[in-house]
Amino acid sequence: MEERLQKILARAGVASRRGAEQLIKAGRVRVNGQVVDQLGCRADTAHDRIEVDGQWVGSAEKKQYFLFYKPTGYLTTLNDPRDRPTIARFLEDFPVRLFPVGRLDRDTEGLLILTNDGELASRLMHPRFHVPKQYRVKVRGHPSADDLERLSSGEMVLGERAVAPAEVEVVKEGKDRTWLLLTLFEGRRRQVRRMCSMIGHPVLKLKRTSYGPLLLGRLKPGEIRPLHPAEVQALAKAAGMTGEEDPQSLWNRGGSLRTEKTGRRRIKRTRR
Repeated sequence: MEERLQKILARAGVASRRGAEQLIKAGRVRVNGQVVDQLGCRADTAHDRIEVDGQWVGSAEKKQYFLFYKPTGYLTTLNDPRDRPTIARFLEDFPVRLFPVGRLDRDTEGLLILTNDGELASRLMHPRFHVPKQYRVKVRGHPSADDLERLSSGEMVLGERAVAPAEVEVVKEGKDRTWLLLTLFEGRRRQVRRMCSMIGHPVLKLKRTSYGPLLLGRLKPGEIRPLHPAEVQALAKAAGMTGEEDPQSLWNRGGSLRTEKTGRRRIKRTRR
């Protein structure tokens, strides 16, 4: 049965659907020896030979899911043209090709999901599902109540559009430092750093501590562990992959602090 090429590549774990579209547009995909660079192309895995960068994409691999503590100093990519350190060095012994879900910049550490399930990865990163990501942030100085309101309000503009409402909690204050817990419901390039810079309190250290229902826990930098079946199911539910009801209604029922129209947010100041 013929299917869209990007769907085949995502199911085989080559990339998310969006990533597969980029591969096709770049002319890196061949079907039966012919370069395909149009997104409307369809193929049948039972009869067509599909290749990416000259490597055959065989039948779909068994889906695998891992939680990785990315250390600082590594790019969230599998190869870098400038030969900078990447997370690929931690994945050399895995028999399947794994891909990161989203990105953490080079100077950010913390929780990263690794999988060959392109469909789940694509859904987790899609803004439609508002999957929360929590960061522990050390910033310079002491943000005021107005600063915290700006971070959480959803009125801050990055690029050409406003960010989604967020949650922010003051965890600890030092002499000239403040530690925050910041929860985002979308993912943009260097979003936490850009938001904190806009309120005049640049980030000194940044660590992602949770992604949806997953917690970093006691994992140490550089360590990887497989996800338990219940964790995979919880991720799938957060991404609306139950097949029983609309993903947005599932997420709202699950307790998101964001509403469809205006968003809800929480600002909390505690001392520890």
